[in-house]
Amino acid sequence: MGRIGDGDIHAAYIEFRAKESDKCLSAQCVHCHSIRAKNTSRQRAHLLECPAFLNTMKEHNPDNPILHEALNGTPTQHTPAKSHKKRDLDSMVNGFQGSTSSAPQSFPIPKPQLERDFQMSVQLNPKISVGPGIWGQRNWVSFVSGHWNGRFGKGTVVPGGQDSQLIAPDLSTHIDANYLLQTHDHPPAFIAVKMDGWRVGPRDVLEKLEDPSQIDEVDPKTYSFRVNVHMETGDARYLILNTGMWVASGVRRGTEVIYDAFRVI
Repeated sequence: MGRIGDGDIHAAYIEFRAKESDKCLSAQCVHCHSIRAKNTSRQRAHLLECPAFLNTMKEHNPDNPILHEALNGTPTQHTPAKSHKKRDLDSMVNGFQGSTSSAPQSFPIPKPQLERDFQMSVQLNPKISVGPGIWGQRNWVSFVSGHWNGRFGKGTVVPGGQDSQLIAPDLSTHIDANYLLQTHDHPPAFIAVKMDGWRVGPRDVLEKLEDPSQIDEVDPKTYSFRVNVHMETGDARYLILNTGMWVASGVRRGTEVIYDAFRVI
């Protein structure tokens, strides 16, 4: 078994080969964008001191074992999610059977939680303008290739996917994207990914996002880029993905789009 927190380490980095001739992979931190040679121990050491990673975990995942180790010196064990589900089910059943009060008080509904699950980086071709339609300006963006890395595996983004974008008069952009993921298994599995959502923000910020020469100057905190994520596969090794639910936050950087996806549990 791997060390506690290894799954979080893999999810926090994009792995790539800087040059075709390189024998070893490089790893880029998705939180601060620093690059180093792929080495789990050194990647862990970086995360223990990475302010961007630690601040994100404090806000979204305070029980993260690497955050706990950074603050207290030792990692913490997670309570298995299954026990939480059993406790919620017991409280629902017992409350319903043993109470004569109103349903909202006697039948508590479990609150959904978000768990950071995977990260994906995709290189984009220049957008093609389809032209104005009855709903707004339609753009077509195809994908060159990409990489993904997460709790359930890692692999590449198969070239040929596309995003059919609808641009509203205020430059808000509806995202309707389809990707095909290939895993690093032997033989590989293929996973179809569907994303839909919105990129919104102040008009001047959205204008810069449409200008390739200014994209890198835009602070991701000045706009909102959120999508729903659905997956489908027939591979027996990944059937659990078919019934999963995810929400993701995206950013644009040069000719690249990066998504950080959270599983709804």
